[in-house]
Amino acid sequence: MFNLFKKTSEVDKLQKKYEKLMKEWHTLSTTNRGESDKKYAEAEKIQQQIAQLQKK
Repeated sequence: MFNLFKKTSEVDKLQKKYEKLMKEWHTLSTTNRGESDKKYAEAEKIQQQIAQLQKK
């Protein structure tokens, strides 16, 4: 109950976005290869941002 007012960190937000993009990537990988590659590239950029924030 006390986690209701807890603010999410930037890393947590990026991690959720990364997971969403990877799920979309997996779904698109069987139907539309071009869009799938775009989603994967976006996910990789987010993964790099996460790594940078964790180094700080």
